[in-house]
Amino acid sequence: MDGTQQTRSLQRDRRLFHLTTDSPTNALRLMSASSSSGACDGGEHWRTAHYSTYRNSLYLLSDTPARIYRLSALMASPLLPALLTLTLLLRSGSGSSQWPQWPVQRVPVVWPQQTEERPAPHFLQPAQLEVTSSCGPECHKRAPLPNYWDLRRFLSYETLHSGGRLTETAVAIYGFDTNAFHETPAGRSRSKRQIFGHDGRFSIVGQDFLLNYPFSAAVKLSTGCSGTLVGERHVLTAAHCVHDGKNYVKGAQRLRVGFLKPQQKDATANGTDGRPHKMKFQWIRAKRTHIPKGWIKGTANDIGMDYDYALLELKKAHKRRHMQLGVSPSAKRLPGKRVQFSGFDDDRPGQLVYRFCEAGDETYDLLYQRCDAQPGASGSGVYVRMWNRRRGRWERKVIGIFSGHQWVDLSGTPHEFNVAVRITPLKYAQICYWIKGNYVDCRDG
Repeated sequence: MDGTQQTRSLQRDRRLFHLTTDSPTNALRLMSASSSSGACDGGEHWRTAHYSTYRNSLYLLSDTPARIYRLSALMASPLLPALLTLTLLLRSGSGSSQWPQWPVQRVPVVWPQQTEERPAPHFLQPAQLEVTSSCGPECHKRAPLPNYWDLRRFLSYETLHSGGRLTETAVAIYGFDTNAFHETPAGRSRSKRQIFGHDGRFSIVGQDFLLNYPFSAAVKLSTGCSGTLVGERHVLTAAHCVHDGKNYVKGAQRLRVGFLKPQQKDATANGTDGRPHKMKFQWIRAKRTHIPKGWIKGTANDIGMDYDYALLELKKAHKRRHMQLGVSPSAKRLPGKRVQFSGFDDDRPGQLVYRFCEAGDETYDLLYQRCDAQPGASGSGVYVRMWNRRRGRWERKVIGIFSGHQWVDLSGTPHEFNVAVRITPLKYAQICYWIKGNYVDCRDG
């Protein structure tokens, strides 16, 4: 590639280390993995991933393209690890005002009022990993804004219990100003297609990464979707992974959540042949599944996409570090205007796939982006890492749920979008209450 193309490529990837690592030690471990071809399993996508990792390390050492080429000679130097560590430490200790910061949010209260028994579901149709809608970004922007009573209907929710029992809970809303709907920026041009040019996904291998945060917070659902750990017993995913908009899908009654673990109990990080041990899923049954009524067609929201999220409560604690919930900032306030998520794409069976990309158009409830993804990744938690000025620390939070590859029928012509459901203050209040069981611990978004 010529100099211009290489510079653009470096600019596209330069934030990978900052977005995926919490410390200089983890950054060095991630970087050193790229020098071990044995751990790469010989895949072409691994060579691409490791090359991108090296490119990103250059951008940690230099902020100008003109210096990148002068620094490239350092890649072969034994002093590089020490220099990289020093650079990361200096950056992490610099003034926090230059880093994207979590905005101070006023979170409303979504309070359960009354719970009633509902008829048992049928569980007939398989889960659909691609979402079909007749409403795209411009349609969503033109949709009438909901009033207080609409929001109460949308945020009322159904709870599916492990034995097949179904309940419906009405809610009340306190402390929410509907003028917030007018504060969403107009956004930019919409994004299309599952894969945008070169496939920018990274398969994650090796226990050092798969079994450590943040990648260890990604889980797989028995219905074929992905999810993210957001509590000691709780998994955030997409509603369409367990409910097709009309009824609960086949397998939702005995829903299980899979955690990657080594196949051998006494396995070390790598086998004697230098190759990583194969991983397998350890499954935990879901005890309860919460779905907002806004997702269920015919009862509340005809558009539905705005409420494509669900929370699973497991029968036992998973004992892994989980991610925090966060209220989604606007796209222009995201670090590098980018988002990231990890999931189990169908075209890479048994592999955890990580990606990051630039956020595109947005509405109050939805975020359109250019992340490469395939079916199976839907339900993944979309997250960012930003500085919490009040607590004086970096915090990685889930700000959305990847709804997946959305087909939109516009005047008989199919169009494609990659879309995520944003965690708005109301959704944060609801999901947090499902996790905590009270609203007192849910006031800080």
